[in-house]
Amino acid sequence: MKKLWAGRFKGRTATIVESFTESISFDRRLWRYDIEGSIAHVRMLGRQGIISKVDSEKIINGLEEIAGEIESGRFRFSEGLEDIHMNIEAALIKKAGDAGKKLHTARSRNDQVALDLRLYLRDEIGRITALIREFQKNLIGSAERHIGYIMPGYTHMQRAQPVLLPHYLLAYAEMFERDAGRFGDSLKRVNVLPLGSCALAGTSLPIDREYVAELLGFSRVAYNSIDAVSDRDFAIEFLSDASITMMHLSRLSEELVLWSTEEFSFIELPDGYTTGSSIMPQKKNPDVAELIRGKTGRVYGGLISLLTIMKGLPLAYNRDMQEDKIPVFDAVDTLKACLAVAADMVSQIKFKKQRMSDTASEAFSTATDIAEYLVRKGLPFREAHEVTGRIVRHCIDSNKGLTDLHIKDLKGFSRIIGKDIYKYLTAEGSVMAKRSGGGTSRSEVEKQIRRLKKIIAGKK
Repeated sequence: MKKLWAGRFKGRTATIVESFTESISFDRRLWRYDIEGSIAHVRMLGRQGIISKVDSEKIINGLEEIAGEIESGRFRFSEGLEDIHMNIEAALIKKAGDAGKKLHTARSRNDQVALDLRLYLRDEIGRITALIREFQKNLIGSAERHIGYIMPGYTHMQRAQPVLLPHYLLAYAEMFERDAGRFGDSLKRVNVLPLGSCALAGTSLPIDREYVAELLGFSRVAYNSIDAVSDRDFAIEFLSDASITMMHLSRLSEELVLWSTEEFSFIELPDGYTTGSSIMPQKKNPDVAELIRGKTGRVYGGLISLLTIMKGLPLAYNRDMQEDKIPVFDAVDTLKACLAVAADMVSQIKFKKQRMSDTASEAFSTATDIAEYLVRKGLPFREAHEVTGRIVRHCIDSNKGLTDLHIKDLKGFSRIIGKDIYKYLTAEGSVMAKRSGGGTSRSEVEKQIRRLKKIIAGKK
């Protein structure tokens, strides 16, 4: 098959090289963006008089026909034509004749592929953000349904202080709010038009890049043609944002795996999001959560892959950059799938209220409340901390809980302790006392819910 760039060559491309260098097997998913960008480009060429209006219309009609063929599955992609750009251009020339040969005027595959990838990521960021919002809604919905549930909070994986379950769930909603913000911010760097940079030096033809940017909805054009064709920072930034989001999904998944064990027994995962064992009939395995946790490594790998590809490349375009698409495409697919399945799973989790509450009351989890009680009575915090530590030591030695101690015992550690201390020694009392901004009291958690709902509704 004759290449569209074959004029300089005498010999044919080796068959093994065609297979080695092709990208049509994976970049065909860019077809819609390639055609969209080509139509905008050729409209500009016709408007500027670089090609005739008649040829411009022929090319546009041909591209629209090709789009219909690809959409319906009738289009035949050829490995011998290397990539999506040359497959579409070759098909166009067959349809539009000499007019089709004018499509590539004032552009290169270098700026063309950069354009396609930017258009693709612009759309996918919108879809990913919508999935994040849906996930947040499910987290908030679960928080509202379980507003009075108390659970142990942890530091160092040791029981620390009682918290409301909704407070815990909203912590993840906040993480995903930052993720949505990062993707939104990255759009400022994605939404830059590289087309018109050509191979690297621009063109002597009188193109109108601002008009193309307007047609395609770009906020501005790239300022430097060399940078425009060699820049993949926007893709690296996307992969970084995706990696952080996957890290948050993985952290939540790890908690769900732990909480579903008999040792914790805080939750029961829905049957539809678990699997059984091929040999042990009693098993109910948290496979979905485990797979989300595992797939995080794929997205991390994509980020490292593209960073490694780019780290030693001289300006401007190099064929190494063909390898940018597979990690980007895989990260998009992986992240979207994980967000969708996690959102559904979270909305169906059964939380075991009594088990969580009982566990929150154990392991002297309200000890800090004793120290704060003493501070309110006028004792310096360091002294209050020491007194509380001695009370805990006494409980350990005598095999008692904090609420088991008689007031005389407590007064033996500090005369300023009164009977009013007992309302702070229960998990519920501890939680309700945490009324500082962003704390775990019910009133503060309800504020967090209202705030997040406004943000998601676009009323920030």
